[in-house]
Amino acid sequence: MNINDEFETISAIATPLGTGGVGIVRVSGNKAFEIAQKMFSNTSFKSGKINHGWVIESGKKLDEVVLLAFKAPNSYTGEDIIEFQCHGGPEIIKNILDLTIKYGARLAQRGEYTKRAFLNKKLDLTQAEAVLDLIHAKTSNFAQKSANNLSGVLSQAVNEIKSSIFKLYSRIIAAVDFPEDVAEPEYPYLKDEIEKNINQIDKILKNANASNIMRQGIKIAIIGCPNAGKSSLFNALLNLERAIVTDIPGTTRDIIQESIDIDGIPVTLIDTAGIRDDHTVDKVEAIGIEYTKNCVQNADLILFLFDWSKGFDENDALIYEMIENKQHIKIATKADLAEVANPEAINISAKTGYNIEELKEKIKSAVLNNDAMETEFVTNKRQQECLINAKKSLENALIAVNNNEIQDLISIDIKSALMSLDEITGEVITDEILENIFEHFCIGK
Repeated sequence: MNINDEFETISAIATPLGTGGVGIVRVSGNKAFEIAQKMFSNTSFKSGKINHGWVIESGKKLDEVVLLAFKAPNSYTGEDIIEFQCHGGPEIIKNILDLTIKYGARLAQRGEYTKRAFLNKKLDLTQAEAVLDLIHAKTSNFAQKSANNLSGVLSQAVNEIKSSIFKLYSRIIAAVDFPEDVAEPEYPYLKDEIEKNINQIDKILKNANASNIMRQGIKIAIIGCPNAGKSSLFNALLNLERAIVTDIPGTTRDIIQESIDIDGIPVTLIDTAGIRDDHTVDKVEAIGIEYTKNCVQNADLILFLFDWSKGFDENDALIYEMIENKQHIKIATKADLAEVANPEAINISAKTGYNIEELKEKIKSAVLNNDAMETEFVTNKRQQECLINAKKSLENALIAVNNNEIQDLISIDIKSALMSLDEITGEVITDEILENIFEHFCIGK
């Protein structure tokens, strides 16, 4: 996008494509009100009010709509905005969009509304990225933390660190520039302040793994011999009769996937064909077994099941050899039929629900590796990289302080840390990074 594009009036459909009760066409830019005047029957519409009327083309009524008008700077983008709320038929929405373009708008690019909000200082970069996270949130937990980011919680945490580092930097620079009037900060003071800010960055980074998991989700494959109870566990975790369960070996012949929320972690749960190698396996089941072996390679976590009511036999051992180098949880099924508990596995009964909740906790622990999820906000890979770079710069400054190097040189690393933190909120940002962020948005947001 060149700079002239950023001043053009843009238009896009802001609701999902397809038939629905309501569709929204959003127009933003200095021609937005002019365009609305040309196509809306109520030419005396007011900003900040709900306006009712018709969209008209060449004297013909296209649709009865509600028009919302927002005058700059009191809008999402900081520009004049018009929203046409029409009936949700695809052709109706398309006709209204085409009319806005006919009267002077151009089609918006991906994320252009939110990008303009950032450029017009309605949002900082962490808040803009939170909009994307909210749209794609897979769990209510992640949606809540993304909403906290949108409200500025992450920005506040970063700005507190920036403020502390800036004060430190200012004291050093003042002493360097005015040595006769301002004394250099004591080295123990510099050491304490730098270590304090490193610790604050570490507190944010502590939740990086949990943030990434909540955003991206994980794949969990249920693996075992035929009739080990894989489909029964699959249904129990879903709390839904999704997979067919019988006592006939080889019932599951294909891969079945469903999404599930395990305490805030978005999980793709995969029920697989039982692995066996004997003369009773037909061609279709053999294909399913090959799919299962591929799932083992691609899954983030394996739930290895064996029927403990029959013991752990050589077939179970062969499958375990296949998955033991992958992250896995060993599960003894049909505990309600077993005489004693297996001491080396978590014992469950999908039939009675025994230990299913405990299994969910074990899954959560295995995935998070004891990383905390108790945080007000989440971070993404870009933000984490900036934090890591800021920490490295502060660590370099700390080494220099411990060596009593001249403070003019120490200030260079401290300034570098500031610039890395400025990248998080967007005070320092390149066009390339900016385009990369907003190209992941949908058109209309």
